[in-house]
Amino acid sequence: MLTRQELENIGFCSLGEDVQVSPYARIYGAGRICLGSHVRIDDFCILSAGEEGIEIGDFVHLAAYCSLIGQAKISMGNFSGLSSRVSVYSSSDDYSGRSLTNPTVPEKYKSVISAPVLISRHVIVGSGSVILPGAQLGECSAVGALSLVTQTCEPFWIYAGRPAKKIKRRDDRLLSLEALCRGDDNQTK
Repeated sequence: MLTRQELENIGFCSLGEDVQVSPYARIYGAGRICLGSHVRIDDFCILSAGEEGIEIGDFVHLAAYCSLIGQAKISMGNFSGLSSRVSVYSSSDDYSGRSLTNPTVPEKYKSVISAPVLISRHVIVGSGSVILPGAQLGECSAVGALSLVTQTCEPFWIYAGRPAKKIKRRDDRLLSLEALCRGDDNQTK
């Protein structure tokens, strides 16, 4: 993991305590990326912050090969996490055929769709899932592996599939566990 000095040299807009970032992660637009405390970003993750930036709360984990990319804001709440190979996009080309696609094409011929993505507190997203522009994952929602999230996921519900559909309620015990975890954190300072 990178040392504290190496993290500070990257130039994040804010940097909490106990932040672990793999030297194999790639960071673009660091001045528009805010990292909370107790954050871990594993090998081969890509964070590419557009104009509106990326905001990551406390106790957040990004497993290997995750990517957070786009012009609009991407927010991850406290105690949220992305399993390996999750891709979060706050921007996407228009696939309809009414415009050209890819970053090598001049802007006047493209139609990029951008919308903020919110991954709320206690959200967990399973391996290989894709979250598209405008998706809002409500507090304590969960997304199963290999899912495609295009819309709003309601709080305390588990979603899965392509596109993701509501499966069943999620237990709220994790809220009481959060209080215990925060208490442990305060005792170690």
